[in-house]
Amino acid sequence: MESVRLIGSLLTTLAQPVVNEPGPNVNWYQPDMSSQWQIQLQGTPNTGYSVDLFVLDLFDTPQNVIEDIQASGRHVICYFSAGSYEDWREDQSRFLPTDKGRDLDGWPGERWIDVRSQNVRDIMSDRIALAAAKGCDGVDPDNVDGYTNNTGFPLTYKNQLDYNRFLADQAHSNGLAISLKNNLEQVKDLVALSDFAINESCHQWNECDLLKPFIEAGKPVFHIDYLYANDPVARSRFCQAMQQQSFRTLTLPMALDDSYRLSCAP
Repeated sequence: MESVRLIGSLLTTLAQPVVNEPGPNVNWYQPDMSSQWQIQLQGTPNTGYSVDLFVLDLFDTPQNVIEDIQASGRHVICYFSAGSYEDWREDQSRFLPTDKGRDLDGWPGERWIDVRSQNVRDIMSDRIALAAAKGCDGVDPDNVDGYTNNTGFPLTYKNQLDYNRFLADQAHSNGLAISLKNNLEQVKDLVALSDFAINESCHQWNECDLLKPFIEAGKPVFHIDYLYANDPVARSRFCQAMQQQSFRTLTLPMALDDSYRLSCAP
């Protein structure tokens, strides 16, 4: 009986997904808690900010812009949607009809995708490889919480977790850092595999405490506020609260087009 139990234990172990967890000797960029940042996803990138890293669109950012930023000792995180189909992307024709689900509310031309699909995973593997080929230091995969939305697919917590672990493994295998974008319900499961967090509006929904595991692990939380651009008094109180949580917070336009930028950094 003991040998049967040992064999069963071995088979269970072999069945677990293999992931590259960050450790003390990782070979990819890991921003630290003091890192300052900027995110811009539309328009010509403004690289004039005195920050440590920029989050820029994977497809729209020319490679020479990435190289120029890095030549000045700064880093580039390349953004792409890992959970939705966008009808304007250069690889949009690769998605199968069965990969595409319901529309994302408020985002024309964008639809949820089935993260269980091998075809979807092949596309995302190639996007991550493109980020590596363009010289990005890391990736910021968005929309990785489809299981909490009305996607048109019967996605479960386990489906999403398996997919997000797959993304982390692909990024690290390509020598890239990876963020956890929003998806607060899976923070505890994914903090060990993520190099930093990017969050939109956790303060608005009283959910910022769910990001504490990143701070406790010494990994930065880059936080975006869309509320306080026109209320300096409220924004001052808000920034104080965010600094007490050790978040790196920016007040930005919803379009993320650099039309304004207000930082809570002292």
